[in-house]
Amino acid sequence: MFPVPSTPIFIDTPLSAFAPTAFGTTLGNPSGTIWYVTTDAYLADCRARLAFDLLSNTWNPVLIWVLRDGPRRPGELRGRIGGISPKVLTQTLRRLEFNGLVTRHAYGEAPPRVEYELTPLGRTLLDPIDALGAWAFEHGNEVMAAQERMDG
Repeated sequence: MFPVPSTPIFIDTPLSAFAPTAFGTTLGNPSGTIWYVTTDAYLADCRARLAFDLLSNTWNPVLIWVLRDGPRRPGELRGRIGGISPKVLTQTLRRLEFNGLVTRHAYGEAPPRVEYELTPLGRTLLDPIDALGAWAFEHGNEVMAAQERMDG
């Protein structure tokens, strides 16, 4: 097969405009956009780093987990989570919506009512979040002990 370049290349040019050696191992779509498949987690645009970024924000996985049982209003979310300000809740919900993980439903009622719900894509993160939670339950004491040793 063709060699894969060291960094993924995103192009939106018809495939016929390039020589076959310019592509390497690719996934394409009818529009001509090409994505190089890479498993190099050190690359800035690696898909694994995208996933880690989604889960590394303190509130992203918490909100995803709380929404697993169905739609919730912002007040319900704050009540179930605790410790999150209305501003941070709004920022996090907007970030999750931007990434396609949550949908916002606004109802034309008086007073206005808004609910948030996981998308099918957001639901795909429930198993990884559950696995991280299980890891934390099993190894949390070890991590806290290491932190205490470092704090001396």
